[in-house]
Amino acid sequence: MGLYKYIFNKLLGWEMVGDLHQGVNKAIIIVVPHTSWHDFYIGVLVRGMANLQINFVGKKELFTWPFGAYFRWMGGAPLNRSKRENKVQAIAAIFEEHEEFRMAMAPEGTRKKVDTWKTGFYYIAMEAKVPIIPVAFDYGKKQVVIFDLFYPTGDIQADIPKLRQHFVGVVGKVPAYS
Repeated sequence: MGLYKYIFNKLLGWEMVGDLHQGVNKAIIIVVPHTSWHDFYIGVLVRGMANLQINFVGKKELFTWPFGAYFRWMGGAPLNRSKRENKVQAIAAIFEEHEEFRMAMAPEGTRKKVDTWKTGFYYIAMEAKVPIIPVAFDYGKKQVVIFDLFYPTGDIQADIPKLRQHFVGVVGKVPAYS
């Protein structure tokens, strides 16, 4: 934990505002904006400082030799994308299989500029009955800001604008894509 904090705070000059809700064992963590591969190591450092398992879901092919053990160690869970099944339900089932599962995702679905978010994270949270933790990676202020838990109401038209409000003015690594 100390090494992560040293790298994050001292070497990179970043700060973390808020905490990752230590008592919440299951959640969807949305990270916005996602504009660069640099977001990966920033996320790994935050996870290390929080001393929490943060998970992701990836195609099952990632979890074979030689890298499968590494991806599992990093918190990955395989998803069989070739099956003709509802992906929201399949990912919600992964939540049920674990006592602790905090899934990080980027609602933009890409590192490029987008005007609308993909909504899978919202429907997964609804199906799995877990809160959403909004997290901003603000390269302009060199801050990772962790906001309060958000419990989806089922009214996506009202909830998405409330979630997006957290990220007004947040600058990604590539500002043009923010």
